[in-house]
Amino acid sequence: MDDGLADLLHRVVMLLGEATRRRTDDPDALTYSQIRLLGTLEEIEPATQHRLAQALSVSDPAISRALRPLETDGLVQITIDPDHARRRLVRLTDTGRKTFHTAGKPLHDEFRTALIAAGFPYQRYLEDTLRLAELLEPG
Repeated sequence: MDDGLADLLHRVVMLLGEATRRRTDDPDALTYSQIRLLGTLEEIEPATQHRLAQALSVSDPAISRALRPLETDGLVQITIDPDHARRRLVRLTDTGRKTFHTAGKPLHDEFRTALIAAGFPYQRYLEDTLRLAELLEPG
């Protein structure tokens, strides 16, 4: 791997870690994993717990554990799939959607600002990522 790219990736990981540590100082703040789960759910809802686990590359039991506090806080709703009694469908509640957008935007802005301050070519990264997403989009 190119040393410059490896250095940039290392800085990105360090910045993510710092942002996550700052968020854990606030006991009411969503964790990065919770924000990621809610964002993924918004993209694919309604989703089975299994589909959500696949989308996040985690185990089914890990998703089940991660969803419990989100359901308790009223951010997600878990119901029995009417087409298959053993499956559970997960949906964002209105509160969950609002919370995701409220929590995710400041984290995104904080991360972008930190990357730019660290000399990361954020705009180029963003453009390349969008171009790659277009290429990978089916049909």
